[in-house]
Amino acid sequence: MVSSTASRVDPDRPTEFRYHQQGQLTWGEYTGDTVTQGRFVGAFDGEVLAISFAHELAADRSVVRGSAESRVEVREGIVHLVETFFVDGVEHESVCVEV
Repeated sequence: MVSSTASRVDPDRPTEFRYHQQGQLTWGEYTGDTVTQGRFVGAFDGEVLAISFAHELAADRSVVRGSAESRVEVREGIVHLVETFFVDGVEHESVCVEV
């Protein structure tokens, strides 16, 4: 993750996501920065990745749940996921870049 409106991204230890896909079914896990561990599951229709997620915050061990939709953008040959997500009814945006 390179940016997020929900929290400051630590450039030395950003949240890292691992994605898996079988057909349209997409799932994965993430850790780092403000998150001890997180999981997501959803579907990719070729244009939009729609998921539900849950993760534990490192600060207080509370669990955050929400939903998200990501657009896939390819910039200079690098995949970017531009994600709109909701936590407690508040809209946020984050950007993840393929490494």
